[in-house]
Amino acid sequence: MSEAILRLVGVSQQYGAGELAVSALSGIDLEVAPGELVAVMGASGSGKSTLLSIAGGLQTPTSGEVVIDGEHLSTAKPDQLSALRRRSVGFVFQDYNLIPTLTAMENVTLPMELDGVSRRTVRRAGRDALSMVGLAERGDAYPDDLSGGQQQRIAIARAIIGGRRLILADEPTGALDSVTGEQVMKTIRNRIDAGAAGILVTHDPRHAAWADRIVCLRDGRIIDESRRDSAETILAART
Repeated sequence: MSEAILRLVGVSQQYGAGELAVSALSGIDLEVAPGELVAVMGASGSGKSTLLSIAGGLQTPTSGEVVIDGEHLSTAKPDQLSALRRRSVGFVFQDYNLIPTLTAMENVTLPMELDGVSRRTVRRAGRDALSMVGLAERGDAYPDDLSGGQQQRIAIARAIIGGRRLILADEPTGALDSVTGEQVMKTIRNRIDAGAAGILVTHDPRHAAWADRIVCLRDGRIIDESRRDSAETILAART
């Protein structure tokens, strides 16, 4: 297997102190390689969203190490961490997190705009990303003019623009109907197959079936992990 794009080593997260301390994650070890999608499952409060936030550098763990593409987040300066998130990490949220006053194209290209990339390069990358999610003709539309499924695909385009190496998706199909949800999962899977690494937080076994590996959390600990080595098994689970 190729060198992991994401590595979590002994990651723990604790809130509060003393008798009031709450452990959200405890001793998490996890690696995700290029071309690999890992589904994280578990009951509410098991630590799934905390794991995703830490994996993307949005939150600093109490202890342990996070490494993205060889860069240790614990030693990265704030501006380095921000640049890494803009260039290498794509987030897909359940509630889309689109800016209503920006067009679909502007939402998608915002990370690259903030990174100071030339306008010509940004527009080309934006068109490519919108084409990947099947919305090449809706670049001038505003979020309120798009359906929920279209908005989520715009959010995915924003997550994959510029060839991001790590895709982190938190219940990306939770508010969608089953058909649109499958379309969203196919889009994510295609980006992973093109060489990105991904983590998918989901409660739905049908969507977890798109993953190469399933990790189950309980009370902040990994209690089970299963790998799908047979392509026939994965295909059967998806249909």
